[in-house]
Amino acid sequence: MSALFQRRYQENVRLQTICKFVVDIIIIIVFAYVLVMFTCDRTKVSGGSMQPSLENEETVLINRLAYSLIKPRRYSVIAFKVDGASSNKVYIKRVIGLPGEKIQIKEGHVYIDGEQLKDDVYDDNILTAGLAANEITLGNGEYFVLGDNRNNSEDSRFASVGIVKEENIIGSVWAVIMPIKNFGFVK
Repeated sequence: MSALFQRRYQENVRLQTICKFVVDIIIIIVFAYVLVMFTCDRTKVSGGSMQPSLENEETVLINRLAYSLIKPRRYSVIAFKVDGASSNKVYIKRVIGLPGEKIQIKEGHVYIDGEQLKDDVYDDNILTAGLAANEITLGNGEYFVLGDNRNNSEDSRFASVGIVKEENIIGSVWAVIMPIKNFGFVK
């Protein structure tokens, strides 16, 4: 009788361990889902302006709380809406110029406060300087953004987008979630 009791006790312990593991996994999944639902938005990348970092039609997560305590930094990838536009279009671009800086594009390169940006994420020669052909001084809470695909991007160089104001920033683009093969964090 003791051996039978011992065997059943061990089976019971194994079953409890498996059930506890399954419940823990379910709780973690539910917690992660709720966390993402209340702190993130998702949007689809439209066009090739952020290639090779982000591809057309990828679905990305936007952390809405990222800039609650800190400000965007140079090279942060942000999602924003254009000031005064009636469209719901969400733009995704990389921050290049920060508040108070002077930005200019000349000879195919970005200059900040008169010095060429040396550690740029992408070193393509910029063919169109647009509005940045003349020096632009960024005010408080204003950002100059460029797409990573510099010669195929609608960004701060053009009046349709212009300078991005802090209040129009939705959040930080931090992860690609679809397609699954591209799943990962944005660099």
